[in-house]
Formats: sequence, structure tokens, C-alpha cells
Amino acid sequence: MTDAHTPAAAAQRESKVTLYRNGSVYTAADPFATAMLVDGDTVAWVGSEQAATSIADTSMDVIDLHGALLAPGFVDSHLHLTETGIALDSLQLGGVRSAKELLNAVAGSAAEGTVLGHGWDETTWADPTLPDRGELERASGGRQVYLSRVDVHSALVSASLVDAAGLAALDGFSPGAQMKREAHTAARLAARQLPESSLRKYQGKALGEAAANGYVAVAEMAAPHIGGIRDLELAAAWNELTEAGEARPEVLPYWGQLAVSAEDARAILDGLGMSVMGLAGDLNIDGSIGSRTAALRSGYSDSPGERGSTYLSVDEAAAHLAACSTLGVQAGFHVIGDAGLDAVLTALDMAAAEVGEQRVRAAGHRFEHVELADTEAIARLARYAVTVSLQPGFDAAWGGSGQLYEQRLGSRADTMNAFASFYSAGVPVCFGSDSPVTPMRPWSSVRACLEHHNPAERISARAAFLGHTRAGWRAVRYPNPMAGQLVPGSPASFAVWEVEELMVQVADGRVQSWSTDPRARTPLLPALDTGSDPLCLQTVREGLELYSSPSFRS
Repeated sequence: MTDAHTPAAAAQRESKVTLYRNGSVYTAADPFATAMLVDGDTVAWVGSEQAATSIADTSMDVIDLHGALLAPGFVDSHLHLTETGIALDSLQLGGVRSAKELLNAVAGSAAEGTVLGHGWDETTWADPTLPDRGELERASGGRQVYLSRVDVHSALVSASLVDAAGLAALDGFSPGAQMKREAHTAARLAARQLPESSLRKYQGKALGEAAANGYVAVAEMAAPHIGGIRDLELAAAWNELTEAGEARPEVLPYWGQLAVSAEDARAILDGLGMSVMGLAGDLNIDGSIGSRTAALRSGYSDSPGERGSTYLSVDEAAAHLAACSTLGVQAGFHVIGDAGLDAVLTALDMAAAEVGEQRVRAAGHRFEHVELADTEAIARLARYAVTVSLQPGFDAAWGGSGQLYEQRLGSRADTMNAFASFYSAGVPVCFGSDSPVTPMRPWSSVRACLEHHNPAERISARAAFLGHTRAGWRAVRYPNPMAGQLVPGSPASFAVWEVEELMVQVADGRVQSWSTDPRARTPLLPALDTGSDPLCLQTVREGLELYSSPSFRS
């Protein structure tokens, strides 16, 4: 896992006792708690203001919360550190609304090497016509260009990058500038030939962004086709920084490499030279809706001749699941389309027939995205105890009337991202951003669960908050069962938030087993209908401060 407990760091944390008071503490131990005591890396006590007064002494660092909310830190259950850093530090193309605006952005780039950019979405343009390779080449002044679509499953590339990466002979190459499938993978890897110092800079930028938004851990979905083993090694190495001022959110690394047998899976794991959470994440069954590469049972509504792509066969997926189940290792896949999900569910059946259903269930496999799942598919996921990692920001961005999903899928869009249905069926659920696809904004993500475009799939704020916190730790089978909550003995991993109002928010009565009556002692969460997100004031992981707003102690 991690080397987060060096003697020096442990001694530093053991010597520090901090009392937070005069706020609101989100804890199951006392839903009316206003104070919390942190001893080193552990929560020592939670309780009332009166009790805080009785235990406070001059040896403690006492922090007045001034009414702020102190809550368990968020876990982003799916992101890409290097890609996030690159997106934050390169051309921001989410706001462009035409090919001309995009070309102007390329022409204005100050990059000396490859012009990198992210976030364009032609479905928001009045004229969705994309620029061609020659236009990109001219706009860049001959520099290579790689501009990832918002879903990062295709990209616009210049003529010089096509030649340098040998894209013309690959599957997914097109006469235009947009590359998909193998051609996109090759283009991305060519554009990411960066020195180690740059990779580390980008990852550090992404982790800083996470900390500033209240995340105490992130699940890094590394894979050979994304960034390679060195990218994974650098991501995992952040966990070795355990001194005050150096620590970052904990990186929970996955490696998306296919195994053909238990022996092969063991060789892959041993060859990594580091511990990973599993052979899962972005081991792709299919692609994305936006790039029309998600595998569908029937054609795309706006392009009936296209039904997407399948990158792994059922036999390959079944062998991978059986191999990992035999070793008790988490396996998993990226799967979005309904045909893609059909394939991986058949693979689960085959793996269970080979190694036994109990082994498959015990391994705790996880699938990423699972955006098109019908009632039968959800029941089969529950049967095999598969955790589903969902991205609420997808629905917020593309799920509304007339938006991308409806453009691509017609009425099928109503059934996408079935949050309430997963919960009702007993499927374990966790939430993430898939950054840089959607930004690391946890309260916006919680709000998206409350405001799903299909009212039948909305869930309560409490269910959504737990899915963004404690469920993230459970999804990686974290060894400390107390992670993700603030009770005596749990890790002191939390964030402090400036909030306008606290309340119990309910989507409806179908996906909750708690009462909204104050006598039920339900902890309160920020009101998310105010038009703005709570402001992060401080983020702490295991007693070490990761982020502090300039106004926090003023």
C-alpha cells in the first residue's frame, strides 16, 4: 500500500495535539458535535462545545472554526494525475465554441514544443465541423499539436504529429484531424514523451488541486496505453512524502494491464516493483459516448451506422477476471455502453464457472463508469458484488434535455447513470471525477447526485456524501476499516469548509433508510441549493496539513 508512516513523520504527528472547536463536526459519534480533538494522526475525541472547554489546555493547538463544517475528507475514486496536470497547465478548450476559436487558441499558444490542450466539445458548437490537420499545422506554426476531446477518448492532431507517430497505418486513423482507438493511443503516447521533471510537475499540480478541494485520497487509474509504468511509479512515489509541508493526498494506484492467467497476473504484479490496489481501472472494454466509441446494442441516434468499439473480447475479459479472482486481487474494467456491459457480464459468468462464484465475489472487483445499465444488468452486478465507480459530473455536464447524451442516444439517455437503481439493488457504489474529464469539485459532484436529470435516479445528499468519502476507501479494500469517518480511533483525515447553511437534503424517500426528523440525529451537510459550493479552508490527511486557505487562521 503506502509507506506513509515513517518514524520521523509518526513522531512529528504524535507530538501534536489539536483541538478544533466552535464549528460543526460531521460524525456518526455525535451528530450535534461542535468540536474534535486530533492527537497525532488520529481522531481522539468528538463532542460538544461545553466539553471542549473542559478539556482544552495550553499544550494544545486550539483552532476556532468560527462556525465552519469539519467533515471526512473526500476520495476521488477515478482520476488521472498527469493528464489532469497537463490540462490545468495547457490550452483550456472547454470554452471554445467553434473551429475558428480553437485554431486561434492554438495560434496563441506560447508552448515551445508540442502544443497541448484539452476539453473541446463540438456538440456545444453552432457548427460542429472540426478543423483539419493542415489547419492545425498552420495555426501552430509547424509545431506538433495534440488536443484531447473533453472525454479524452479521441483527440485532434496536426499533420506533423500524424507523421511522427506513424498514425496513418493504425486503426482509428481518419482523413481529418480527429483520431480514435489505436491511432489516438499512439498520438497521446507520442505527445506525452515528457521528461520526468515535467511529469512530476504535472502530477504535483493535480495533487495540489485535489488538496485545495478537500480530497485526502485519489484513485490513480494508470495503464500502459495512458502513460506507462514510469507514470505509475511517479504517482505512487508521492505517498513517500510524509513530512509537514510535503504531504499530498494519498495516491491509491491501479494498473490497467490485461492478465491471461493467474501466473501472468502474479508476474505483472511482481514486475511492477510497487504495491497497487488491483489490475483494474482503465482497462478498456469500450470507449466513450462523446467520441462514439462506447459499445452499444444499437446504433448512435445521431450516426445510426456507428455502434462503437470493443477493445477486449469476452474471452480476454473472462480470463482476466478468473486470474485475479484466483489470486484474490481486484480486477476491473472501463465500460460505458450497454453492449460493452453485456460483454463484461458474460465474462463474469464465465469466470465464475471456471473458479467459482464465491471467489469472484470475494475478490471485490470494480467496474468504472457503467453508464448504460438496465435492471437485469444491475441485478447481475449485485450478484457478483461488483463495485461500480460512477462520475456524477458526467450527468451534470451531458445528461440534460438536448445535451450530449440525448443527442447521441435519444431516449436511451433517460436510463443513464442509474444512481438510485444501483443503490436500491445493493450494488456497492463510489464516486469520482475522472479528472480531467470533469473537474475535482466534490460538492458539485454531490449536488449532481441530488439533481440527476432523471428524477427517478436522484439520491439524497447523505447517500451521495458517503459515496464520495467512506465508500471510496471501501472500494479499494483499504486495510483500515475506520477510514472515511470521524470517530475516536479513526484516521484524522478531513477537510474544513466555509458553509452558508447546514441542512438535511433529501432527493426522495426511495434511497434512504434514515429519517429527516432532527430526533433521528442525522448529521447535517451544506445546503447545495445556494448557487455556490462550500469553500475549502483546510485539508488534513492523517494529521498532516495538505492545504490551508490564507483566511483559515486569520
